[in-house]
Amino acid sequence: MAQITLVEAVNLALKREMEDDPNVVVLGQDVGADGGVFRTTLGLIERFGPQRVIDTPLAEQLIAGMAIGMAAEGLRPVAEIQFSGFAYVCIDQLINHAGRLRHRTRGRLSCPMVLRTPCGAGIHPPEHHSESPDAMFAHIPGVRVVYPSSPKRAYGLLLAAIRDPDPVVFLEPTRLYRLFKEEVENTGDALPLDQCFTLREGTDVTLVTWGAMVYETLQVADELTEQGIIAEVIDVATLKPLDMDSILASVGKTGRCVIITEAPRTCSFASEIAANLAEAGLLSLLAPVRRVTAPDVVVPLARLENDYMPTKQRIMRAVRKVMEFA
Repeated sequence: MAQITLVEAVNLALKREMEDDPNVVVLGQDVGADGGVFRTTLGLIERFGPQRVIDTPLAEQLIAGMAIGMAAEGLRPVAEIQFSGFAYVCIDQLINHAGRLRHRTRGRLSCPMVLRTPCGAGIHPPEHHSESPDAMFAHIPGVRVVYPSSPKRAYGLLLAAIRDPDPVVFLEPTRLYRLFKEEVENTGDALPLDQCFTLREGTDVTLVTWGAMVYETLQVADELTEQGIIAEVIDVATLKPLDMDSILASVGKTGRCVIITEAPRTCSFASEIAANLAEAGLLSLLAPVRRVTAPDVVVPLARLENDYMPTKQRIMRAVRKVMEFA
């Protein structure tokens, strides 16, 4: 079993699904000859040819529209947008066509497409390359939003996303692309969508997060254990539809919850989880829910990026506040 990075896991899943299903095609800017801006599609054009690995112009709305048309005609396109900050023009296509194609045609057509894009800050590029618009995508009816946090989950969830009969936005945490390796077996086994993953069992506080922030959250959980606080860590993984039952069950056990996201605070997905806890889990809570987020500002340039991102120290302070609440 190979130890691979998250970017290699994405590549492995794409190769596996293209080998198993001739209807799977990959398209996007530089996905062919260059292997993608982060090399996630490296080697695909040599193996599958230019009819299945399609280099497109620099035109994100075109990429999304092509994918929808391909999906409606029976293909399973995987479209790459180089950075999530360039995907805003795709929201037009996702809202008006991808998310409602099944409804509009009364089930005659579906839209089995995946829109992949690197997401999040932490690698010091300009702001359009560093944003976290997960809540924007989650607001679109009829579209799944998946956000893996490790090589193993990236592999299994991407397989599931490609096989899904409806559109999926697949957000890949740029900061984790090459940060660490994990054993990933190329079995072709998908992981379940619409389900949280409990990464640590705990009894004192529930830490809920997704994407790149899982990395720091697990480190905080380890430090809390040394202090006698046993934290349960939940990786949301699929933001839409949200597996709220798993979060409620965890908070019912611990009584306390901290939600961590690198997206801006106002209308973040952390707010949606907190609202659900207020509606359905209020009587289980022993302290107010705390959110650790980025501020409501444009992602700064590299010099201030560490001040923008949620840190282990900020997560730890939030945990202390919920633990001290009487």
